[in-house]
This record gives sequence, structure tokens and C-alpha cells, in this order.
Amino acid sequence: MFRKNLKKDPELFQNVSEGLRRLYRTKLFPLEDTYRFHDFHSPALEDADFDNKPMVLLVGQYSTGKTTFIRHLMEQDFPGMRIGPEPTTDSFIAVMHGEQDGVIPGNALVVDPKKPFRKLNAFGNAFLNRFMCAQMPNPVLESISIIDTPGILSGEKQRISRGYDFAAVLEWFAERVDRIILLFDAHKLDISDEFSEVIRALKNHEDKMRVVLNKADQISTQQLMRVYGALMWSLGKIINTPEVVRVYIGSFWAQPLLVPDNRKLFEAEEQDLFLDIQSLPRNAALRKLNDLIKRARLAKVQAYIISSLKKEMPSMFGKESKKKELISNLGEIYHRIEKEHQISPGDFPNLAKMQELLNGQDFSKFAALKPKLLEAVEDMLANDIARLMAMVRQEEAAMPSQIVKGGAFEGTMTGPFGHGYGEGASEGIDELEWVVGRDKPSYDEIFYTLSPINGKVSGAAAKKEMLKSKLPNTVLGKIWKLADVDKDGLLDDEEFALANHLIKVKLEGHELPPTLPEHLVPPSKRGIVLQE
Repeated sequence: MFRKNLKKDPELFQNVSEGLRRLYRTKLFPLEDTYRFHDFHSPALEDADFDNKPMVLLVGQYSTGKTTFIRHLMEQDFPGMRIGPEPTTDSFIAVMHGEQDGVIPGNALVVDPKKPFRKLNAFGNAFLNRFMCAQMPNPVLESISIIDTPGILSGEKQRISRGYDFAAVLEWFAERVDRIILLFDAHKLDISDEFSEVIRALKNHEDKMRVVLNKADQISTQQLMRVYGALMWSLGKIINTPEVVRVYIGSFWAQPLLVPDNRKLFEAEEQDLFLDIQSLPRNAALRKLNDLIKRARLAKVQAYIISSLKKEMPSMFGKESKKKELISNLGEIYHRIEKEHQISPGDFPNLAKMQELLNGQDFSKFAALKPKLLEAVEDMLANDIARLMAMVRQEEAAMPSQIVKGGAFEGTMTGPFGHGYGEGASEGIDELEWVVGRDKPSYDEIFYTLSPINGKVSGAAAKKEMLKSKLPNTVLGKIWKLADVDKDGLLDDEEFALANHLIKVKLEGHELPPTLPEHLVPPSKRGIVLQE
């Protein structure tokens, strides 16, 4: 394992990943190792955990479209893929990039130091026989890896028959992935006991969680509203937080929509979800930094709990009875540590789970409090993390835009089928005629009632007319800047028509462009724009 080296790190790191790795090895790992963090919470991190690509974890009940969703993203079948209405995926499949198509079985996968799965070995053969890596050359997988999971079934019998702790495996993955996508079928909203247990196991990772209501094209608009409401109500009961989870509605496969009434909604939702997934490579370093901070806070609490239990233990007699008493009073110990060290209650591990794990431990072998170990972690959180945060921003600025490319992401990026193409400010983008010209006669009637001088109306006169739209001044001010193409503080008939066109765009619910697109530039002003 790692050496316990508490010497202060040099001030310079080559990059964020290397900095995180060194901070973990030299400052956080010694604290974790001393106070048995790995027995209670999570296995030690390895080099591959800091170097691996962003990962997306798909979770859902059987036949909600998890495997089809992956195939939709990549636009390609992957080795080991099975799709059907019955529970077909019975394994955890890590879909990753490789030069050739192939499958690596679980037992071989957990001994590969280049893959971030070595610590899954602890879940035993029952799990490893149900774990594999599907490798293939695919442009989407050059930026992210995707974890497909077995469909969650109903009832206690199926959970036991798995032969391994399904929720614990998902929790292991949840700690290491960048995004967790919960899939629901619009026809099958019942949340089984096992699914509820899984969602609760993911409770500390709500920031990574997104919800997809899939197969929404199979029901009418009225039914969809009811289903959406029922889903939010069900999730609210399980997740038990005041914040609403982001839910994406759509039909995530490459087949015709059965009920096309909500096509625009589905396109907008798919675009939002794709943008969220595409941003993962850019935010990967920040996510790893955030996860290390969360881990360090929990490790500090673990140190205080274990050292407090050690302090309370008798040196000779009555150890077993004292152990039972301490476990029973663990809630009071939590409260005392919280007051003594000013720790937030949210930083403490689950009480019932901690009590259960403590039952199998020998308290006499616990370590006493070692201030130097805690000081090293405090120094890491106070100083080193701040420097790494600055490096994250520098790396982002130095690198070209990092987004997921290929597969379904390409189809909506450019061309007439890109999201919003030909709508709002993009209307008329591929037409020869000036699109504002269609409504210009009606705008001209208003223009000439404003008593133009030398063919132009003043800002004050235009303002009175523009205020009739009831749009806020901030929006109207932006419209004025876009419409006053020659920047003379006046509007001629074409500029006035353009201002009214942009007001119409905004009133129809579309966003204004940051700069005036070429196709909206008035014909008489195109020379001015070209000169600029």
C-alpha cells in the first residue's frame, strides 16, 4: 500500500490529476488507514481512479431502456449487449473504448491496474461472474465510459438470489462515476423495494443524479402530465430532500415517435440531457476534486469516532459490555463530537449502518487520536485544495473545448436537424430573402406614425412603441443594441422592423442571440457589418 509520509508536499504539481494523487497518498490515506476508513466506508483509491475517463452509471428497473439508451448514444451495438422486454441484462457491463471489439470477464478486469475496478474484488465471485467490460472503438467512448447495470426486480426473493449486495455495488460505482442516470418507464412507474433501497444508497450523490422518464412518446400529453406528477411525488418520498431532481422527458432510441404531439418538448429535453453529458469531460477534474473533499471530511469524522470509542474502552476488564454500551449510545457520541469539533451533522455516517459495522470490530485495536494526521488533512483542505482549484481553471483555459463527440451527439450539433434550427432568431437562416421583410409592411405603418426625420426615428419615439410589448427594460435594451446596426442612436425603417421582429421572437418564448446573425442584418446595412 502507500507509505505513511506526512512531509509537506512541494508547492508545485504537474497537473490536477497528479496533484490529487499525491495529496491522497501523502495526507489523506494515512488518516484513512489508521482509523479503518476502508473497513467502514470505501476501499482505498488507486492511480486508475485519478486517471480514468468520466463515467456514466445507468440504473433502473428492468425494461426501462437502459441498454437501448447506451446504444442510442453510441449508434452502435456493443459486445455482450442484449435487449428485450424481459429482464435481459443480468450483468454489470462497463462499456469502454478499445482498439478492437472484445469482452473482458470480471475476474480478469479486477486485476488490471489500468482499469479503475480493482477494489470490486471485495464483492467476491458471485459478483465478478456478473461483471464484464465491453471494449470497442467508438468516438463517444473516447471521452466517457458507460456502466450498464442489471434491471432492478421486485420483491425480496430476487434480491437475495443475486448472491451479492446489489445496493453496495451500486454505491461503490456511485462514488466513482461523474453522472448517475435513473431511468423510468412512462408505463411502469411502480418503484420496487429494491429500487427504493438503491436510490437511498445513492443518497449522498444527489449532485450527480439525473432522472430520465423514457418511452414518453407512447402516451398522450394528458397522460404524460399525470405520469410526470406521479413520478415527482414518488421520488420526493424516497429521496426526501426539498430540492427537485432534474427529470428529462423523452424517447431515447432511434425509432419513430408513436405519439408525435410532444416532439418539440422531447427534442428540447434530449438536447439538455446531451449537453449535460457532453460537459462531463470538461468538469471531470473538478468532480474528482469535489469527491476527494467529501472523502476527506468523512475520514476526519471517522477518526474522531474511532478515537472516541478507543478512549472510552477499559484497559482490562468489561470490554465486551462496554463495547455494547458504546454502540448503543453512538448517537450521543456523534452529538458530542459535533459540538466539540464544530462538525456539521450532515458529515456523519448513517447511524444504524455504523452501529452494525462496529459490532464486528475489536475496539481495543482502535487507534487513539493522532493530531498530526488530522493536521495534515486540515492543511490539505485549507491550502492544497485551493491551489488545485486554481489549476483546474488554468487547465480548462489551456485545453481546447472538451466535449463528448460522435454517435447521437453529432446528429443534433449542426445542420437543419440541430435543436432550434429555423426557429426563433434562426428563422430564415437558409433563405435568400430577408426574413424580416415578410412582416415589414405592417411594421412600416407603425414606423411612419412616429414622425421620422430624415427617414429615422429617435430613441425616445422608438422606446414608446417598444414598451407596448411589456418586455422588461433589460430585454428591450438588448433588442435596441441588436437592431441599431449602424450605432447612430436612431432607427431607420429596416432597423425598426428588425427591432419588432426580435420583440416577436422573444414574445414567442425564444432566446435572443448574443450578436446579430448574418441573415437578420438589414440588406442596406450588410456592407457596414462586413467592414466591421
